[in-house]
Formats: sequence, C-alpha cells, structure tokens
Amino acid sequence: MGQLWESFAMAFKDVFANKTRSFLTMLGIIIGILSVSLMGTAISGINNTFENSMEMIGNDVLHLQKYPWFMKGGDWWDFRNRPDMKVEYAEKILQRSKKISFASTEMQNMGNIRYGDNSIQGVFIDAASWQLQFVNSLDLLAGRFYTKAEDRNASKVVVIGYGIKDNLFPNQNPIGEEVRIRGMKYKVIGTLKEQGKFLGLFSFDNMAIIPLRSAYSIFGRRRHMSITLKVREGFEVGEAKEEVRMIMRSIRGLKPAEKDNFAINQQEAFRQQFSAIKMGISGAGFGITALALLVGGIGIMNIMFVSVRERTKEIGIRKALGAKQNIILFQFLSEAVIIAVIGGLIGLSITISLVGLLNKFFVASLSIKLIIISLSVSIITGILSGIVPARKAAKLDPIDAIRYE
Repeated sequence: MGQLWESFAMAFKDVFANKTRSFLTMLGIIIGILSVSLMGTAISGINNTFENSMEMIGNDVLHLQKYPWFMKGGDWWDFRNRPDMKVEYAEKILQRSKKISFASTEMQNMGNIRYGDNSIQGVFIDAASWQLQFVNSLDLLAGRFYTKAEDRNASKVVVIGYGIKDNLFPNQNPIGEEVRIRGMKYKVIGTLKEQGKFLGLFSFDNMAIIPLRSAYSIFGRRRHMSITLKVREGFEVGEAKEEVRMIMRSIRGLKPAEKDNFAINQQEAFRQQFSAIKMGISGAGFGITALALLVGGIGIMNIMFVSVRERTKEIGIRKALGAKQNIILFQFLSEAVIIAVIGGLIGLSITISLVGLLNKFFVASLSIKLIIISLSVSIITGILSGIVPARKAAKLDPIDAIRYE
C-alpha cells in the first residue's frame, strides 16, 4: 500500500513538474467535459422550462380548433377550408358529454392597453367565456374573475396579467381602475399571479382576459374561435378526446367515410415535437463531446508515451531496486488519470460560472448527478488513454532501461 501511495505521489509531482505541457494536454478534456456539462445543464433547463410550460396548458385540457398545432405535411388548403368553430359548440358538447366538465369558447388577438399616459403595445388579449377560470385553473393575485352574467351581458371588465399590472400600475392597486383596450374602456376586476413565459418565448404575464361577447365590438364576430375543454376528474384524456370527436362529428353531420373537419389538440403534440428536438440537441452534443474527448484522450496518450521515453532510465533504476510491474503501471496510469480529472474539474468550474448566464434563458441547474457523470467520464478517459503507455512502462526490461540514452 505504501508503494502505491508513493507511486501516486510521484505521478502527482510529475504532472505539476511540467505545468504548461500538462495544461495543454488537458485542453481536449476541458473542452469535452465542458461540452458534457453544458449540454446536460442546457437539456435540464429546457426540460424544466418545458414542464413549466406544459403546466400552463394543462395535462387534462383539450383544445378544439380548426387547425392542428402541428400539420406534419398535411394539405394546408384542406385545413383552411374547414368550417370555423362556433360559440354554440361549447354548450352542445357540455350537454352531450359525460367526460367534459367545462368548456370555454375563446378568440385571441393582439392589441394595446392604455392607462392614463402609460400604454403597453403587443398585449395578448384573450376573449373567453366565463368558464375559462375553471378550464385553466387561473390563479388570481387579487380581485376576481368575471361571472356568467357579466359574460352574457358583454360587460366591459378585464382580468390583467402580472406584467401588465407591474407596468401600468407599479405603485397602486389596479382593481376598480379603468383601462382602454383598443380605445374601449374596461374596468379591471382582477389580476393574475406571475406565470412566466411559455417555452421561454411568449409571456403569459403580458395577457388580458375579457368576456367573449364584449370582444365583438373590438374584434368583430368573424375571427377564428377555439374551444378549450376540461376533462372531468376520473376520466382518461384519451377517452374524453374520442368522445368529443364523436360529438363533433355528430354536430357537423359528418358521414362515416368523411374525414374530421376539426382538430382536437392536447399537450401530447408538444411533447412529441419536444422529444424530437431534444434528441437532435443530445445527438449533436454527444458528437461534439465524443470528438473533444477523443482528441483529449489522444493528447494524453501521446504525452504519456513521451513521458515514458523521457523517464526510461528512472523506470529501469526503480525496477532494479525492486519496484514491481504493477507499481510502475499504477504510477503512469495515475498520471494520466490525474491529468484527465484536473481537466474535468476545470471544465466543470467553467460550467458552474456559466450557469448564471444560462439561467437568463432557461431554468438551468448543474445537478450532483451531472457532476458525478462528468468526473466519471474524465476518469474513464484517463484510464483508456493511459493504459497503453503505462503497460509499456511496466514491461520495460530494467537492464535495457538503465542503459537507455
């Protein structure tokens, strides 16, 4: 055990005896581990952002619309010529369905909101029926949502997102105040809690929700509508989707041989697309990482062969004094592993310093599991790179090695 520890200490000393050469040898490992950890951190951040966004959509919510979210090469003109959704569809689905608890008819548009001298451009205006609060389980920060009566009477009331409240009413309570949406006066009756961005792109905090019928005077009645459906507790989403499909086919009078002229979208469509994108990112990251580690491994192997050649006489003297093959092998193998591990630690240190920057775009985090994987990759790379030179050093004949010039 004492000889092994002595060999390890000598290997550590030899690494730092040639600092510049050792650092240049580490560069490939540093880049490889940096790639591994950054890719893992980015994927973790993307996963977190995606799951948060899927919670906003709801895993028990169906979206009845004219177009599918992802057409997958379908004939766009066929989709375009489909009949539009109608307000009465929501009521008919609720009457006939056993698996849908709430149905909210919606139409969306962009607009501006003004309060006094302050205004916000590009606000997402969601005109929806009163049931939206139950379909999407909206969390209110203050105030209330509009009632069924207010919806039917086309009352000019609005529930604003956290971002709008923060910008238009930074130092006051917005409840009861009047804002102008496309020039029309609306009374603020509620504010939503902060929700964040959907897939890191669209902010739900920059949203205003108004009664559906009140939006006719702003948008008109000819805009595309959609119907958001809440699956009743205790039923599978797939079962509810099929039931809604059959109800819609009946409402539209479609014959058995005719194709659906509507789309029922759900978060599973996003999950399938996300899986494909994540696989592409992982594949590209794995390729870059493998190439960097290969270059780093070759660099370590090359420098270890040089080190064996430079210290041939030293090896011969040690073997003549009784050092066994496994002690020599362990010393040179330890040297290769030390170089790889130090390179890995430097790569991880750089990653840790970059996590803050990544957090501006994703919910990124460097987990203990990822650190262990990165260090394990470093150790394995060091072992694979150093084993051949170490075996060569261990098998040297002591007499020939002492005579080596």
